[in-house]
Amino acid sequence: MTKWVWLASVSLALASCGGKEAADQASTTLPAGESLKLAASDIADMKAVGAEITTRDSAEALARIPGTLVSLSVREGDMVEKGQRIGTVVDARLGYETSAYGAQVAAAQAEAARARGDLARIQDLYNNKVYAKARLDQAVAMSRAADAQVAAARAQQGASASVAGQGAIVAPASGRVLRADIPAGSVVAPGMSVATITAGPPLLRLELPESLAGQVRNGAQILVAEGDLPDGSRQGRVTQVYPAVTGGRVRVDATVPGLSTQLVGRRVGVSIEVGRRSALVVPRRFVSTRYGIDQVDVVTADHRVSAVPVQVAPTTDPDRIEILSGVAAGDTLFLAGARK
Repeated sequence: MTKWVWLASVSLALASCGGKEAADQASTTLPAGESLKLAASDIADMKAVGAEITTRDSAEALARIPGTLVSLSVREGDMVEKGQRIGTVVDARLGYETSAYGAQVAAAQAEAARARGDLARIQDLYNNKVYAKARLDQAVAMSRAADAQVAAARAQQGASASVAGQGAIVAPASGRVLRADIPAGSVVAPGMSVATITAGPPLLRLELPESLAGQVRNGAQILVAEGDLPDGSRQGRVTQVYPAVTGGRVRVDATVPGLSTQLVGRRVGVSIEVGRRSALVVPRRFVSTRYGIDQVDVVTADHRVSAVPVQVAPTTDPDRIEILSGVAAGDTLFLAGARK
């Protein structure tokens, strides 16, 4: 009887050990999902700066004559075409000058008609041998001088009328009107700006510290801060680095597809590539946000999954994200099958 009791005890002990081992094995088995071992990779080194939405150039619609601005047919935000008439300047003095030159033309024409009549009579008398050749030459010269006076008076009249025609203010380029704040009735001078018009494609203009001048090149990537551009792409490239430093700043132009000129002058936040560096970059799907905290699931040494809070930063690739802290190279991230 004692023998059978001892055998039963041994059997129960062995069964207990086997069950514990099976439970430990079950607890260390990962669920179905995707694993990723972290390793440093080479990415673009981005610096956060400010940028302004603008156009490549801006054109000024100028008054060409002094006078009174009698009309201005555009307002801020209107679209205009190159050569379109947008305003009129009138100088009353030019009207009086044109009338005076018209009177001079009439007087010169009358004098020319008299000279031609004298020439005809003298020519007839010369043919009848009454006047000498010298008298005929004098009459011819006077007739030609009178005709020249007519031409000069007409030229002066045309010049005065042409100056009056320069009162038309035309758009120097096709684009959007940014400024048209001079009211009708104002007195303007030659060269005075009446309206400012965008010219060229829209772009982002960045002002960088001069310490970054040698690190920025044409073709460098830029990334607009999320939410600053509700429409269009957030990625672009540097198209021009201006070869001058003003006030310790370097000016850089960058293009972004889909950029609009509706809000020229708006400030946006951008990140610009200034080199390359090593970083931990993972697919965005491995990072989840729980209660406002970014987290990743890390596989521990005993093959368990542990949620670890991390600090992240965007990259130029919208599908990938940089991990700044919380994990290190060599750690293994896990993405459960339910989150794919």
